[in-house]
Amino acid sequence: MSHATRDAFGAGDAENRGWRFAAGAAGVLGFVGVWAAAAALVTPDYFLPGPLPVARALAAEFTTDAPLALPVVGGTVDLPRAVTRLAQSSFHLVPGLLVGAVAGNALGLAVGYSERADAVATPVVRVLRPVPELAWITFAIVWFGIGHAGAAFIVAIGALWINYYGAYSGVRGVRDGYKEVAASLGVDTHSGMVRHVVLPAASPAMFAGFRTSVGRCLMIVVGAELFGAPGVGYEIINASNNLDMARSMAYMLLVSAVYICVDVAYAAAEARWFAWRQ
Repeated sequence: MSHATRDAFGAGDAENRGWRFAAGAAGVLGFVGVWAAAAALVTPDYFLPGPLPVARALAAEFTTDAPLALPVVGGTVDLPRAVTRLAQSSFHLVPGLLVGAVAGNALGLAVGYSERADAVATPVVRVLRPVPELAWITFAIVWFGIGHAGAAFIVAIGALWINYYGAYSGVRGVRDGYKEVAASLGVDTHSGMVRHVVLPAASPAMFAGFRTSVGRCLMIVVGAELFGAPGVGYEIINASNNLDMARSMAYMLLVSAVYICVDVAYAAAEARWFAWRQ
């Protein structure tokens, strides 16, 4: 490709990015305007707080301290209340997400690769998969109590199924021709086939499944905290019970902001990791 062609494509990409940014900014401003107009028409005003009360409530959460109990190492540390609540949520979001992702990918690889394992596991999966994650809350309370372990259990279930189907579909999508070429080149064991062919070919679907599970588990963790586990979800329900809807909405927006940051960072890392596919 010539320098002139690359420059033309570069200019086009820059122009497209600028147009999309402007369109996105217009969409956000339009949403905020509709929100403010709707809030002005609703009485009493706590039914639907406007953007300014929510912004003030969010600012207050970053200027008011709350103690954070540190797991494992023990002790407490004072942090802005919003940071404390996010940290508390992360104490069961991250372990649950990692455990569910590892278990789901391992199970999906095994079942997707082996016809016998597929025949045995598929009926069980079809029975368990439709059960909503939050339906396990009562078992989480009985087995683990109200705390980080119970909430992490709920998150792990949600991450399990998303990553399972990502890995399963990725393995099932591996072309037979890849396996035949690998066999002709001397790959004659199942472990070698999985390592050299199946995993590389299925990894984009597995990464996409994990990315989806991150967003899904952020929603699950809020629901899992509604039964009393400390974190953002508990703060949302506690504020709404006190009719402090501005504070409740502030934490809802905080969850959205965290998801956007995590998703953008993950998308950039994924694009860099799979740059070889371009």
